[in-house]
Amino acid sequence: MAKAIAERLKLRYIEMDRLSWRPNWTMTPDDELRQLVDAATRGEGWVLDGNYSQMRDLVWLRANTIVWLDYSFPRVFGRLLWRTIRRVVTREELWGGCRERFFTSFFSRNSILLWCLQTYWRRKREYPELLVRPEYAHLQWIRFRHPCDTSMWLTSIPERRER
Repeated sequence: MAKAIAERLKLRYIEMDRLSWRPNWTMTPDDELRQLVDAATRGEGWVLDGNYSQMRDLVWLRANTIVWLDYSFPRVFGRLLWRTIRRVVTREELWGGCRERFFTSFFSRNSILLWCLQTYWRRKREYPELLVRPEYAHLQWIRFRHPCDTSMWLTSIPERRER
Protein backbone atom coordinates (compact mmCIF):
# COMPACT_ATOMS: atom_id res chain seq x y z
CA MET A 1 0.00 0.00 0.00
CA ALA A 2 2.73 2.47 0.94
CA LYS A 3 4.54 1.76 -2.30
CA ALA A 4 1.36 2.36 -4.30
CA ILE A 5 0.76 5.67 -2.50
CA ALA A 6 4.35 6.76 -3.12
CA GLU A 7 4.12 5.86 -6.82
CA ARG A 8 0.82 7.67 -7.22
CA LEU A 9 2.08 10.82 -5.48
CA LYS A 10 5.60 10.59 -6.97
CA LEU A 11 7.14 10.63 -3.49
CA ARG A 12 10.13 8.79 -2.04
CA TYR A 13 9.28 5.29 -0.82
CA ILE A 14 10.99 4.17 2.39
CA GLU A 15 10.74 0.54 3.45
CA MET A 16 11.41 0.08 7.17
CA ASP A 17 12.20 -3.61 6.75
CA ARG A 18 14.91 -2.77 4.21
CA LEU A 19 16.53 -0.43 6.76
CA SER A 20 16.08 -2.93 9.60
CA TRP A 21 17.22 -6.26 8.21
CA ARG A 22 20.74 -7.26 7.30
CA PRO A 23 22.05 -10.56 5.90
CA ASN A 24 21.15 -13.70 7.85
CA TRP A 25 18.17 -11.95 9.49
CA THR A 26 20.43 -9.78 11.61
CA MET A 27 18.74 -6.63 12.89
CA THR A 28 20.35 -3.26 12.37
CA PRO A 29 21.37 -1.99 15.84
CA ASP A 30 18.79 0.46 17.26
CA ASP A 31 21.11 3.47 17.28
CA GLU A 32 22.13 2.89 13.67
CA LEU A 33 18.53 2.21 12.62
CA ARG A 34 17.49 5.47 14.22
CA GLN A 35 20.15 7.31 12.20
CA LEU A 36 18.98 5.62 8.98
CA VAL A 37 15.34 6.47 9.67
CA ASP A 38 16.28 10.00 10.64
CA ALA A 39 18.13 10.53 7.35
CA ALA A 40 15.40 8.86 5.28
CA THR A 41 12.58 10.96 6.74
CA ARG A 42 14.26 14.35 6.54
CA GLY A 43 12.74 16.84 4.17
CA GLU A 44 9.50 16.89 2.30
CA GLY A 45 7.78 14.16 0.40
CA TRP A 46 8.16 10.60 1.60
CA VAL A 47 5.98 7.57 2.29
CA LEU A 48 7.13 5.10 4.90
CA ASP A 49 6.15 1.45 4.76
CA GLY A 50 6.08 -0.03 8.25
CA ASN A 51 5.48 1.13 11.76
CA TYR A 52 8.23 0.27 14.17
CA SER A 53 7.10 1.50 17.58
CA GLN A 54 10.65 2.35 18.66
CA MET A 55 10.84 4.85 15.76
CA ARG A 56 7.37 6.32 16.28
CA ASP A 57 8.58 9.40 18.15
CA LEU A 58 10.78 10.29 15.20
CA VAL A 59 8.59 9.27 12.27
CA TRP A 60 5.17 10.33 13.51
CA LEU A 61 6.37 13.78 14.51
CA ARG A 62 7.59 14.33 10.92
CA ALA A 63 4.64 12.71 9.18
CA ASN A 64 1.45 14.50 8.23
CA THR A 65 -0.75 11.46 7.53
CA ILE A 66 -1.07 7.95 8.94
CA VAL A 67 -2.89 5.32 6.87
CA TRP A 68 -4.05 2.54 9.17
CA LEU A 69 -5.09 -0.69 7.49
CA ASP A 70 -7.29 -1.87 10.35
CA TYR A 71 -8.35 -5.15 8.76
CA SER A 72 -9.86 -8.11 10.59
CA PHE A 73 -7.57 -10.65 12.20
CA PRO A 74 -8.55 -13.47 9.79
CA ARG A 75 -7.75 -11.23 6.82
CA VAL A 76 -4.40 -10.04 8.22
CA PHE A 77 -3.31 -13.48 9.36
CA GLY A 78 -4.52 -15.15 6.17
CA ARG A 79 -2.62 -12.71 3.96
CA LEU A 80 0.50 -13.10 6.08
CA LEU A 81 0.22 -16.89 6.00
CA TRP A 82 -0.13 -17.04 2.21
CA ARG A 83 2.64 -14.48 1.68
CA THR A 84 4.93 -16.50 3.94
CA ILE A 85 4.13 -19.77 2.17
CA ARG A 86 4.76 -18.11 -1.22
CA ARG A 87 8.08 -16.71 -0.06
CA VAL A 88 9.19 -20.05 1.40
CA VAL A 89 8.25 -21.96 -1.76
CA THR A 90 9.68 -19.45 -4.26
CA ARG A 91 12.72 -18.67 -2.09
CA GLU A 92 12.06 -14.99 -2.77
CA GLU A 93 15.01 -12.83 -1.82
CA LEU A 94 14.12 -10.14 0.69
CA TRP A 95 16.23 -7.46 2.35
CA GLY A 96 19.94 -8.10 2.67
CA GLY A 97 19.59 -11.37 0.79
CA CYS A 98 17.37 -12.88 3.49
CA ARG A 99 14.88 -15.59 2.59
CA GLU A 100 12.04 -16.91 4.67
CA ARG A 101 12.57 -20.50 5.77
CA PHE A 102 9.91 -23.06 6.56
CA PHE A 103 11.06 -23.96 10.07
CA THR A 104 11.69 -20.36 11.13
CA SER A 105 8.40 -19.19 9.65
CA PHE A 106 6.25 -21.84 11.28
CA PHE A 107 8.04 -23.36 14.25
CA SER A 108 10.33 -20.84 15.88
CA ARG A 109 10.07 -17.98 18.36
CA ASN A 110 11.14 -15.72 15.46
CA SER A 111 8.12 -16.67 13.35
CA ILE A 112 6.42 -13.76 11.61
CA LEU A 113 3.13 -15.61 12.19
CA LEU A 114 3.79 -15.76 15.93
CA TRP A 115 4.67 -12.05 15.86
CA CYS A 116 1.29 -11.35 14.26
CA LEU A 117 -0.49 -13.36 16.96
CA GLN A 118 1.40 -11.47 19.67
CA THR A 119 0.96 -7.94 18.30
CA TYR A 120 -2.33 -7.76 16.40
CA TRP A 121 -4.65 -7.21 19.37
CA ARG A 122 -2.22 -4.93 21.17
CA ARG A 123 -2.07 -2.63 18.15
CA LYS A 124 -5.89 -2.65 17.93
CA ARG A 125 -5.99 -1.29 21.49
CA GLU A 126 -2.96 0.98 21.20
CA TYR A 127 -3.72 2.95 18.03
CA PRO A 128 -7.00 4.55 19.14
CA GLU A 129 -5.22 5.72 22.30
CA LEU A 130 -2.41 7.20 20.21
CA LEU A 131 -4.89 9.01 17.96
CA VAL A 132 -5.86 11.36 20.78
CA ARG A 133 -2.40 12.15 22.15
CA PRO A 134 -1.52 15.85 21.83
CA GLU A 135 1.87 15.21 20.23
CA TYR A 136 0.09 13.52 17.33
CA ALA A 137 -2.69 16.10 16.93
CA HIS A 138 -1.07 17.32 13.69
CA LEU A 139 -1.59 13.94 12.01
CA GLN A 140 -4.41 13.18 9.64
CA TRP A 141 -5.55 9.63 10.36
CA ILE A 142 -7.03 7.58 7.55
CA ARG A 143 -8.39 4.28 8.81
CA PHE A 144 -9.57 1.49 6.53
CA ARG A 145 -11.30 -1.64 7.73
CA HIS A 146 -11.72 -3.34 4.37
CA PRO A 147 -9.47 -3.66 1.32
CA CYS A 148 -12.23 -2.45 -1.01
CA ASP A 149 -12.33 0.87 0.84
CA THR A 150 -8.55 1.09 0.67
CA SER A 151 -8.55 0.46 -3.09
CA MET A 152 -11.28 3.01 -3.73
CA TRP A 153 -9.39 5.61 -1.72
CA LEU A 154 -6.12 4.88 -3.49
CA THR A 155 -7.66 5.28 -6.92
CA SER A 156 -9.27 8.54 -5.79
CA ILE A 157 -5.88 10.13 -5.07
CA PRO A 158 -5.01 12.37 -8.04
CA GLU A 159 -1.76 11.26 -9.63
CA ARG A 160 0.94 13.82 -9.21
CA ARG A 161 3.17 14.82 -12.09
CA GLU A 162 6.89 14.23 -11.83
CA ARG A 163 8.69 16.86 -9.77
